[in-house]
Amino acid sequence: MRLEWARPGVVRATAHAYEFAAMVAAARLVAESASPEIPPEALEQLRQVLDEYDAQAERLREVPSPVDGG
Repeated sequence: MRLEWARPGVVRATAHAYEFAAMVAAARLVAESASPEIPPEALEQLRQVLDEYDAQAERLREVPSPVDGG
């Protein structure tokens, strides 16, 4: 995995699909079974990030993969 600043406040991440999948799975686990100590605002932000991830993942499924010759 590689992280770099794209511009102030924006980080660009380059990761293998399995690395990203592990992070998303962990985020889903937290979002679905969060302990009461997690502030509701933080949980809502996490759910918004996961919703955006789901939308972008759906978009990506519609685009040919470079591995498939796209």
